[in-house]
Amino acid sequence: MPRFGELEAAIMDVVWTAGHPLRVREVLEVLQRQRPLAYTTVQTVMEILRRKGWLSRERDGKAHRYAATRSREDYVAELMNEALAMAGDRTATLLRFFQGMDPDEVTQLRRALDAAHREETP
Repeated sequence: MPRFGELEAAIMDVVWTAGHPLRVREVLEVLQRQRPLAYTTVQTVMEILRRKGWLSRERDGKAHRYAATRSREDYVAELMNEALAMAGDRTATLLRFFQGMDPDEVTQLRRALDAAHREETP
């Protein structure tokens, strides 16, 4: 899975943060706080993200509203899987990653893994 380009990532961040469908103009207003962009540029990139399956689109009057079809966590998990696919030893790579985590994060991860294991075992 290719990584998002800079503008794709910025658009997805706006949509994920909003948590509800947005018009192109609403996304543009947020993005323009950081840099000037043309409406058509944002619209084009949002359509590309729709074709890639990251956004859905529904008509709202003369405009469209776009919503995320997949979560930020889905995206990051795919990036992590891609990185792990490059590792010769996935387990060793994961262990190194976990060693760099904050102890509270490790505790949360252990709880999540324990809960997932309980759900899998009858």
